Amino acid sequence: MTRVIKRVLQALIVVGIAGLIVWALRPQPTIVETARAVRGPLQVTIDEDGQTRAHDRFTLAAPIAGRLSRIALREGDEVGPQTVIATISPLPIDSREVAQIQAQIESLEALKREAEAYVSRAEADHAQTIRDASRYRALYKSDDVSRQAFEQAETSEHRAGKELAAARFKLQSAEAEVARARAGLISLEGQHAGVAKAATLRPPARGRILRVLEQSERVVAAGTPLVVLSNPNKIEIVVDLLSTDAVKVKPGAPVIVEGWGGPAPLRAKVRLVEPYGFTKLSALGIEEQRVNVIVDFVDPPAGLGDGYRVEARIVIWESPDVLKVPGSALFRSGEDWTVFVVEAGRARLLPVTSGHRNSLETEIKTGLEAGAEVILHPSNTLSAGSWVVSR
Repeated sequence: MTRVIKRVLQALIVVGIAGLIVWALRPQPTIVETARAVRGPLQVTIDEDGQTRAHDRFTLAAPIAGRLSRIALREGDEVGPQTVIATISPLPIDSREVAQIQAQIESLEALKREAEAYVSRAEADHAQTIRDASRYRALYKSDDVSRQAFEQAETSEHRAGKELAAARFKLQSAEAEVARARAGLISLEGQHAGVAKAATLRPPARGRILRVLEQSERVVAAGTPLVVLSNPNKIEIVVDLLSTDAVKVKPGAPVIVEGWGGPAPLRAKVRLVEPYGFTKLSALGIEEQRVNVIVDFVDPPAGLGDGYRVEARIVIWESPDVLKVPGSALFRSGEDWTVFVVEAGRARLLPVTSGHRNSLETEIKTGLEAGAEVILHPSNTLSAGSWVVSR
């Protein structure tokens, strides 16, 4: 009996040792990082740094050659049409300069008349759109036109109002240019009267001083830039994109503005994709064709000025409900996109059809179901059927 027990114990020991050897030599499961395929919103954006700038920005220059008085104003000061920015005591001029000034005045007078005609046309267009919007409003209330037609009429009225305001601002600038050119004859009048008459420099409209280019008193030539002015209430963003990205952007596209210094992102929208490109050297010294995209704020923030850096995310496609996975889960297998899914502790290779993608997530059109557990950043050693354990 004792001998039987000993043999049984020996057999158990051998089986135990064999089991330990098998367990030690079995394939170890690969530790992987996983995520779930979920349904939700997806945005495809083009991300690029941008720079703010004043929408209405112009430079005041010396109307005549002469001695410039010291400019006492500073950057950030508010000025109006009656504010005297600087005075210039004119230098004597000869007959040739008089002829040049008179020719310039005639040219600017013609531009002023063109601006007046543009204002008249804009006023007529605005009045017509007001009447059209009024008629469409009445028809919409009686269900004789669609809501879309009514909204288009209101949009046309709003656009015509903006164009009228722009036309009037252009006329103001033209009148100021004529006045500036006429100031060039002050020196001649002073010569005839035997006294020197100083020219005063005033802004054409209310604004804010961005830069004072000539602070000290000195003799300046006609046309010397003195100060840069802007409209402090209208700031826009300029984003230069690669031309291959710019063709995907349409006017009216939503823009998310981040990295501007505030606690929350700002809303904006694309106003214009400029129709011409330019060459710019990248950080690696490669020539790239870039295009400026002009963006208007929907929620204008306080504190942003001219030349501030921002991060713009231009939305070129979005959907409120798609099946999506992290982009790091997909990889190429031949010509197809594939993912590894975890089923019963093993990795299973599945071909999928991908759709839109952004820097973090990818839309899955076919091949996966919501809730599937996918492996992120699959290594080259991972294969179908491998044991895996989620981190």
